Amino acid sequence: MDPRPVGVFDSGVGGLTVLHECLVTLPHEDFVYLGDHARLPYGPRPLDEVRDFSREIGAFLERQDVKLIVVACNTATSAALPQLQAELTVPVLGVITPEAHAAVQTTRNRRVGLLATQGTVDSGRYASLVRALDAGVSFHPVSCPRLVPLIESDDPYGPETEEAVREYIAPLKEAGVDTVILGCTHYPLIRPILQRVFGRDVTLVFSAEETAREVAETLERKGMENDAGRDGVYRFLTTGDPAAFREMGRRFLQLPIGDVEHVTLAELSAV
Repeated sequence: MDPRPVGVFDSGVGGLTVLHECLVTLPHEDFVYLGDHARLPYGPRPLDEVRDFSREIGAFLERQDVKLIVVACNTATSAALPQLQAELTVPVLGVITPEAHAAVQTTRNRRVGLLATQGTVDSGRYASLVRALDAGVSFHPVSCPRLVPLIESDDPYGPETEEAVREYIAPLKEAGVDTVILGCTHYPLIRPILQRVFGRDVTLVFSAEETAREVAETLERKGMENDAGRDGVYRFLTTGDPAAFREMGRRFLQLPIGDVEHVTLAELSAV
């Protein structure tokens, strides 16, 4: 038995969709989640800058005595996963590989689309993973800079969101994809809009369940599970405003959020 918590981080609250699945899959485990609100969004930033942020947060969480770290941000996974795995002493998992596997297994016509941030698209990691799994797959990435601000707005299901969705998926419909990776942890919140515009013939792939399953399998394989008979707890840290995190976080986590602790950027950089 290993009672240490699992660390999860994201640029903001989007990774709470991944944390939700981890809490459901592993109700006996403890979790600590860090949202880097002071520096969001990560998507438009240069990948080397996101890599530096991720390395700071990874080192900080390791100092919090976590036993495993989940990079619950597609951009951070794209920018920094290999470096984090090399530098940290605890296992580090990302959200991209499970999605790539699921997409290749799901597609029937071998035409796969990707909706993601600019940073995730620019990294090329999805394209590399998909083609490594099936070199014959036709891959079509689209960056969606307007979606995250709209999803975090007061009206995420309004006409402006639907208009943006129709704009971004137009090239994917033209390419005839039958499977689309939702390459940002925010996007599942507008899944009903995406599915309506795509139609039922297109399968939307999001990795939260697969990531949670990978966390469970890794903990079991390494003998690091907590006592299965207990109720786990979770706590939250943010580099931004705790009240704003709590308010927005409820929408993404769909579970109660109590106290949120503030972490300064100086504390991260000091580690």
